[in-house]
Amino acid sequence: MSTTEQVTELIPDTVARQIVLPEGHRDNDALFEAYRWLRENNPLGRAEVEGYDPIWLVSKHADIMEIERQPGIFTSAGGEDKGSVNPILANQAGDQFTKSINNGSLRILETLTYLDPPEHTAIKDIALDWFRPTNLAKWETVIRDLAKAAVGRLLETDGRIDFVKDFALHYPLHVIMSLFGVPESDEPRMMALTQEFFGTADPDAAREDVEPLTPDAAAKQWVATIQDFYAYFERLLQDRRANPRDDLATIISVARDESGEYYPNEVAYGYFIAIATAGHDTTSSTLAGGMLELGRNPDLLAKAKADLALAPHIVNESLRWASPVKHFMRQATQDYTLRGRDIKKGDRFMLLYQSGNRDADAIPDPDRFDPTRRPNKHIAFGYGPHMCIGQHLAKLELRIMFEELLPHIESLELVDDTKMIQTNFVGGLKNMPVKIEFTG
Repeated sequence: MSTTEQVTELIPDTVARQIVLPEGHRDNDALFEAYRWLRENNPLGRAEVEGYDPIWLVSKHADIMEIERQPGIFTSAGGEDKGSVNPILANQAGDQFTKSINNGSLRILETLTYLDPPEHTAIKDIALDWFRPTNLAKWETVIRDLAKAAVGRLLETDGRIDFVKDFALHYPLHVIMSLFGVPESDEPRMMALTQEFFGTADPDAAREDVEPLTPDAAAKQWVATIQDFYAYFERLLQDRRANPRDDLATIISVARDESGEYYPNEVAYGYFIAIATAGHDTTSSTLAGGMLELGRNPDLLAKAKADLALAPHIVNESLRWASPVKHFMRQATQDYTLRGRDIKKGDRFMLLYQSGNRDADAIPDPDRFDPTRRPNKHIAFGYGPHMCIGQHLAKLELRIMFEELLPHIESLELVDDTKMIQTNFVGGLKNMPVKIEFTG
C-alpha cells in the first residue's frame, strides 16, 4: 500500500475511537457526529485503535447491504476456518481470553450470529416458521393483554418515572419470557443476565465476579454470563423434552438434525440466549427512543394519538432512529473491491447500522424523526441472510404497546439528562427521567 493510499484510507484517531471504543457510545451527539463525518469524508475507511485489530468502518447504507447480501464473501463465522473470527467486535485481549478457554476458537455461542450458510440456514429453520407473521398473529391477544397490564401499572404512578428502568425494560422481557414459558418469578434473573450480557463494557452492569477495567474484563463477563444462561436454560431444555408444550421453548428444544438426533444442547442454549437478550433489550431501547422523540415533538405526539393507524410507522421510525443493534463484524474470504477500495482476504469490517440509518442517500432528511416516513428503508434488523429472525415479533410487540400507551399520554417531558449504555454492540438509553401527564 502506498503512502497516499494510507492517508486516504486511515480514519482520524478521534473519530475512530469515538466509534470503536464502548465509552465513545456514552455521548450520543458526538457518536452521531462521528458517523456523519465518516459518511461525508471517508465512508469506507480503516480504523487503527490501540488494543484492537485494524478494521474497516462501513458507514453507508448501500455498502452495508452489499456486504450483508454476500455471506460467502463476507463471513460471520470465519468461512472454512470456523470460529477464527468474532462477529462481535472485541479488543485483542478479549479475543485472546476467549480463545484460551475455548480450544482456540472464537465461536463461544452456537447461535445464528456465529454461523454462515448452509449451517446458518439449517439452524435458522428450526424456529423460522414460529416467527412468521401468520403464526405470531395467534399470540396477539396474549401480547396485548401484557401491554394493557403494563400500561395499567404505569397509570397507577404519578407520572414521574425513569421511563427506561420503570417501564420500557419490563414489558418486552415479560412478553418474550411468556412466549418461552418461563415463570414470571424468574424474570428478575433474566433481566440481570440480559443487562450483564450486553453491558459488558458498562461499569454499571459489571458482575461482582469479574475484575473491572482489565483489558479482558468484557470478554470474561461475556463468558461468565453465558455460563449462567446455560445453567438456567438446561433446566428449561430438559423440561420441554420431557413435557412438550405449545411454546417457543419446546420447538427449539425438540428440534432434530438430518440424522434424526436432537441438536446438541448448545444449539438450544444459543437460541434461548439470543431470543432472551436481543428479543428483550433491542425492543426496550426502541420503545424508549421512540417515546422520547414523541415527547420532544408535541405535534407528532398529538398526531400519533389522533391516528393509531400510524403505530406501525412509529415503530419503523423508532427502529431507524434508535438502531439498538449498533454493529456486527464481517471478514472478507477473498480479495474484493468495495467503494473503490482494494479489500484483501482476511480484512475485517465493522458494519455501522446506526450510521447507515442516517444516510441521506438512502433515507431523505434522516436527522428528522418522522413517523409518517414512507418508505422507510431502515436496516435496524440487518439485511440478507442474517436479517433478524425475530423482527416480526419485535414489530408486533412495539405496535401493540404504542396502540395501548399513546391514548393515555397527554404529554411526556424530559426532566433531567438522559444517559446511554456504554456499549458499541447492542444498547440504547440507560436512563430517561420524565414527567408524564396522563389524559383525563
